[in-house]
Amino acid sequence: MGSLYLVRHGQASFGADNYDKLSDLGHRQCVKLGEYFRHKGLRFDAALVGTLQRQIESLASVAQGMQWQPEPLSWPGLNEYDSKAVVTAVHPEPLPKPSSPELVRHHFRLLREGLTQWMAGSVQPEGMPTYADWLAGITGALDHVRANLYGKNVLIVSSGGPISTAVGQVLGMSAEATIELNLRIRNSSVTELAFTPKRHMLVTYNTLPHLDHPDQASWITYA
Repeated sequence: MGSLYLVRHGQASFGADNYDKLSDLGHRQCVKLGEYFRHKGLRFDAALVGTLQRQIESLASVAQGMQWQPEPLSWPGLNEYDSKAVVTAVHPEPLPKPSSPELVRHHFRLLREGLTQWMAGSVQPEGMPTYADWLAGITGALDHVRANLYGKNVLIVSSGGPISTAVGQVLGMSAEATIELNLRIRNSSVTELAFTPKRHMLVTYNTLPHLDHPDQASWITYA
């Protein structure tokens, strides 16, 4: 049996000109997770990471907390969908920056609608792969782990969309059902799968064992 830990990146810079970088809090979240892994005595035999800046920075921060120097396999198929392109596909008019709770809720309502239509093939967001091709990048990472890393502890650092989609594949869920998993996944959360050469099995989803102290309640974020 092997163990696969899927970690969502730390808090990024939602609403900023460049979303694709960790905030100071996002860095602290991931360092804290690495410290938790180290204190638990958990070590990884292999690591995979997407090519987005926030994913790479998150792995570096986890490694900092673990006092570990990984040699990760870069896997573009673990990259997140382009949420701006998804929203634009169903709402071409420019949106104001999400500077209020209502504007944030409006953004996520449009994102949910855009994801549903992209998954169904009703729209094709500009610059993005088809949903089938995007899904293949995620399942390819799972296949690689099963085929090559049986009996190992493996770390994947990715984003909410790929992680929730991976869980959906393991549980046999519809594509649309994974949207709700996706929109509730928390920054720096841990999802654990056990695996054999034939299949993956869900152990935990979206946990924050490193942020369970009351002093870190304000560290729990979603964007």
